[in-house]
Amino acid sequence: MGSLPEIFDSSAMAASHPLDPEDFRKQAHIMVDFIADYYQDVEKLPVRSEVKPGYLRHCLPDSAPYNPEPLENILEDVKSHIVPGITHWMSPNYFAYFPSSGSTAGFLGEMLSTGFNVVGFNWLSSPAATELESIVIDWIGKMLCLPKSFLFSGGGGGVLQGTTCEAILCTLAAARDRKLKKIGGDKIGQLVVYASDQTHCALQKAAQIAGIRPENFRAVPTTKACNFGLSPAALRRAMEEDVAAGLVPLYACATIGTTSSTAVDPLEGLGRVTRDFGVWLHVDAAYAGSACICPEFRHFLDGVELADSYSMNAHKWFFTNLDCCCLWVKNPDALVQSLSTNPEYLRNKATESKMVVDYKDWQIALSRRFRALKLWMVLRSYGVSNLRNFLRSHVRMAKQFEGLVNADPRFEIVVPRTFAMVCFRLTPPTGSRWETDNGEELNKELLEAVNSTGLAYMTHAVVGGVYMIRFATGGTLTEERHISAAWRLVQEQAEALVGTYKAKEV
Repeated sequence: MGSLPEIFDSSAMAASHPLDPEDFRKQAHIMVDFIADYYQDVEKLPVRSEVKPGYLRHCLPDSAPYNPEPLENILEDVKSHIVPGITHWMSPNYFAYFPSSGSTAGFLGEMLSTGFNVVGFNWLSSPAATELESIVIDWIGKMLCLPKSFLFSGGGGGVLQGTTCEAILCTLAAARDRKLKKIGGDKIGQLVVYASDQTHCALQKAAQIAGIRPENFRAVPTTKACNFGLSPAALRRAMEEDVAAGLVPLYACATIGTTSSTAVDPLEGLGRVTRDFGVWLHVDAAYAGSACICPEFRHFLDGVELADSYSMNAHKWFFTNLDCCCLWVKNPDALVQSLSTNPEYLRNKATESKMVVDYKDWQIALSRRFRALKLWMVLRSYGVSNLRNFLRSHVRMAKQFEGLVNADPRFEIVVPRTFAMVCFRLTPPTGSRWETDNGEELNKELLEAVNSTGLAYMTHAVVGGVYMIRFATGGTLTEERHISAAWRLVQEQAEALVGTYKAKEV
């Protein structure tokens, strides 16, 4: 064993204490200033990262530093090496996928949650974490005018999951176990899951994890005639065929605002079908559920009373930082019976009294973060009125972009706009090489040309065999001027493409 100087390096004292309050205060101020500057300047950065795979290994050392480094040095490396590798979801020129709409209130709530650093697996581990979550989830349920049967006061209840993927897996597991209890555990190979061909791939992944055979996953085709929503008649036919084949319909997922085109599945008709077959109906409103706090959009949830569960992502379009998915269920016992464990070391009087909620039994993991704080901060800081106005402003910007597209005869709207996303494409010039594939290659080239400028970022989808460009508004920092600038960019790149083609033909 060496002498004290050999085993105790005094330079390590430069880090003082891992959580010294005054050191924290000083460094946190530096960090907040850094992030505030980032928000102020993010508009100037290329929206989509253009780094090559493996770029960061060439920038950073092969091993961790032996001695502590000052925060200022670390942040310089963040500027030099990390920021270039970020696709800037908070940019006002980010129109890809769906928005990740943070806010000051959401950020501050995240700071509180991180600061308290509680692990709220059961009520006793932090009563405020559980009780605030139950209250906030009921608040939002009332904002959405969900039936009382989804609220704690009506025998149902809600929980904050990380993502929709988790919400779907938890409800699918609950549906599976409830069904197998009736028909026998050996019948799991007969269970069938249903959705439309527009449903998010999260459902298929959840089905795989839950033990559903791949061949028992039904992606029911949709059509333009139904605006790519799931037809109740088509769902009924699929279930009837499976029953006739000796299979057991288990679970169906309806979507409010599909990823490809924001299509809306008709809940009322689907609810009647699933009730006839004893099937668990989950409503995935990950994107568009937020808009339904506005009275003019609430009708999209008509029929939700026939569903067994409902979820929406507050981190998509509700000004709450990732991750925060709200899930409501009519029958919490179904979740608890499927997901609970009760080891001796977690036994306590509160749990045994049956007077409290232990959220560990409503989710996949045991540990859980204090997510309710940021949602509570958002609700209190902005209020229902302002939240509605924020959402309406994004819809208004989407309408602005839609009008610009319609005014240019070279372009067309591919599917009707429902919320705050516009699906459009550049129509191929008559007689051009792009007509052979219905303009797919042309629009791929246009999309890449737009994104390569770094001035905006959009993504694509293929619906009904048509390749289209998705323009999703909803970024917290986005203003009308960004919409106009994005459209000018699209027009300029389209002119460059088509103009080049015409020049070659001449």
